[in-house]
Amino acid sequence: MSELVVDRVRDFAEELLPSMGLELVEVQFRREQHGWVLRVFIDTEEGVTLEHCGRVSRELSDYLDVEDIIDHKYHLEVSSPGLERKLYKTEDFRRFSGQRAKVKLQDPVDGQKTFIGVISGVDGETITLLTEQGEKLRFTFDMVSTARLAL
Repeated sequence: MSELVVDRVRDFAEELLPSMGLELVEVQFRREQHGWVLRVFIDTEEGVTLEHCGRVSRELSDYLDVEDIIDHKYHLEVSSPGLERKLYKTEDFRRFSGQRAKVKLQDPVDGQKTFIGVISGVDGETITLLTEQGEKLRFTFDMVSTARLAL
């Protein structure tokens, strides 16, 4: 059920958001302590404003009311991914080149899985991270377990 909701909301948002100058970062639908929550994370190069969140929330609410894909109570939250946003694809590394990131790889490199450093570039599918130790770590996105910007 929750995968269906996420897929349908993602499809709708991916059509809607570009016309609003926004990009979809992530959709989550999960049961939490206070009930079901549908979270939609949006972004722009310039950052997300409260007005952006309000407009997207209204559009999504109208869509969900018409499509009636959620048959129980839930809370809708629309927000920015924050300063330590997750990096979901190679393009995210390209976009945030020059910024600090924390990357956890699926398999260890020299006995280590977690690296913090500056994204120094993306060449095709190869991502380069200049680690805090001054070493260049090269990897592809399919080697990544999780990655996010780091303050």
